[in-house]
Amino acid sequence: MLVNQAWPPSTFLGRLRDATREELLSQGTPMAYPPHRTLLHQGDGSRHVLLLTSGVVKVVASSESGYDMLLAVRIAGDLVGEMAAFEERPRSGTVVACGDVTARIIQMRTLESFLSRHPDAMRAVLHMLCARLRWANRRRIDFQAYDSLTRLARVLAELCQAYAQPAPDGDGTRCDLGVTLTQRELASLAGLKLNTAEKNLATLTAQGLVERSYRSITICDVPKLLEFAKVAADNPY
Repeated sequence: MLVNQAWPPSTFLGRLRDATREELLSQGTPMAYPPHRTLLHQGDGSRHVLLLTSGVVKVVASSESGYDMLLAVRIAGDLVGEMAAFEERPRSGTVVACGDVTARIIQMRTLESFLSRHPDAMRAVLHMLCARLRWANRRRIDFQAYDSLTRLARVLAELCQAYAQPAPDGDGTRCDLGVTLTQRELASLAGLKLNTAEKNLATLTAQGLVERSYRSITICDVPKLLEFAKVAADNPY
């Protein structure tokens, strides 16, 4: 049952009271999406949000020159598409399923009515929006304040805090990143060129901080990575 599921505390559903969460999970229309399916299209003018109930999605923005940039990763419990819905403006990014994804499509008028009845949900939305703005601001500061290696380490550290799962073969300090990302996508999150990101990942691997396999990354020692990246040991979300 979704109502009894343990939602990550960093997500929108994870911040709600049980009764509020139960009512929200009854709103809208349930949908299932296969891997690589586009859930929301950049530039679309629709006014609905998606409440993710399982799986992982990526938020990608495309420039007029054809450059694609990974803006964010969202997981089960997260709300996506809220900026365009609240602002009544075209969507600023495309949302793509990384694997099998389920979600509830909630029209904006339904969400607004729900939020008016549940102050804790309104606070959770504000918290979510502030956290996402903080992430964006950190990336802008990182670009000027840190070298490329530290910037990549900081992105990995914050993704680890938000989404990672303990590695089954670990002692509590190892974790799997929890999201499938290509090196190009990691590079775009950190604002790096691909070849720079590849070199920096090799350096982090040589230092024993990460291990890499096809599209997956294991953090070998979370406390050491946080120290190296100069990231506080708390969830940034």
